[in-house]
Amino acid sequence: MINLEKIKEAKTRVNKVIYKTPFAYAPTLSQKVGNEIYLKKENLQITGAFKLRGAFNKIASLPEEKRKKGVIAASAGNHAQGVAFSANYFNIPSIIVMPEATPLTKVSGVKEYGGEVVLAGNNYDEAYEYAVKLAKEKGYEFIHPFADFDVMAGQGTIALEMLERVPDLDYIIVPIGGGGLISGIASAAKQINPKIKVIGVTAAGAPAMRLSFLSGSVQDSAFVKTIADGIAVRDTSPITYEIIKETVDDIVEVDDEEIANAILFLMERQKVVVEGAGAVGVAALLHHKIKFSAPKKVGVVLSGGNIDVTMINLIIEKGLLKSHRKMKLIVTLVDKPGSLMRLTEILTEQKANIVQIGYDRTDLNLAIGDANVTIALETRGLEHQEAIKRALHKNKYKFVVE
Repeated sequence: MINLEKIKEAKTRVNKVIYKTPFAYAPTLSQKVGNEIYLKKENLQITGAFKLRGAFNKIASLPEEKRKKGVIAASAGNHAQGVAFSANYFNIPSIIVMPEATPLTKVSGVKEYGGEVVLAGNNYDEAYEYAVKLAKEKGYEFIHPFADFDVMAGQGTIALEMLERVPDLDYIIVPIGGGGLISGIASAAKQINPKIKVIGVTAAGAPAMRLSFLSGSVQDSAFVKTIADGIAVRDTSPITYEIIKETVDDIVEVDDEEIANAILFLMERQKVVVEGAGAVGVAALLHHKIKFSAPKKVGVVLSGGNIDVTMINLIIEKGLLKSHRKMKLIVTLVDKPGSLMRLTEILTEQKANIVQIGYDRTDLNLAIGDANVTIALETRGLEHQEAIKRALHKNKYKFVVE
């Protein structure tokens, strides 16, 4: 694990530039999950994510002759902004290699901090390979986003702040992509209080570290696909894996619908905007992925808030579906006058609000004389949706729920 003194030294360095983000009690979430929940709001960090801590500590730790040559990094966005900000602070050049599909908001953020952006590869790992090659060509110092002890020490300063605020925490829940954040946090927490349970959360579409943890050996993924782009890491780092194996108590996973539901919950109920990676800890709580023997004091790291605004509509849609506040149906009915009116009357009787409707009589799978009606409904929860389905069955409609 990372030595506690090294993490405390990092705290002295990063305190020059970081914002000491709130670690605040979340009453609504606490009541909902039956535990005392505190949120570490790194989404409010200067660059919008925790990555500034590790990037700044690494660059500040470099010998002057290495630092002045310039730095290069590979990142899906948050580490990129942390490196660019830190390089700008030290007045040195920086190049950031980002996957080609990186959201514009993160590309723009890097440029605003003075970094030069190079787009390469379909994911972080491909961007990383290109960045390593470019670093050798340019002679720049490569700043790894997670598999670096100075970077991990910088991320570990989050645990110091959490335990200063709430010394008797029982659990800390942390997102996992490459594993640098949880390695730093778990190292600090376990040395301060070995009884603290540290739980990691991965996205189902980026399972490498969880598979490695469960199998007891390094496992890589064939590909990654998740709305949590900040933790979309394909391959497991042997460096962070060893620290996680030593310091982390369990790793659970959440899928994209659960992540979307957590983003929506945080927006509506906590008035907090986070990106997909930042929401996975809350998703794990909302969907009961972590089992508590009794009510506990739980700290959750909201790792970042750099959400792509073009994705918000999609995420809200997924969140509404997951929380049973929206329902999509395909109903087959006889294609004759009055059929659609009768269907809408039934839905009106059930107090379901129609927000979108489509009518199709051309589907080749339909019997002659039938039509498919695609309907999106606003609903009041699971019981309401079950009542709607019962009403449709009672009236002999054939339908599927999308």
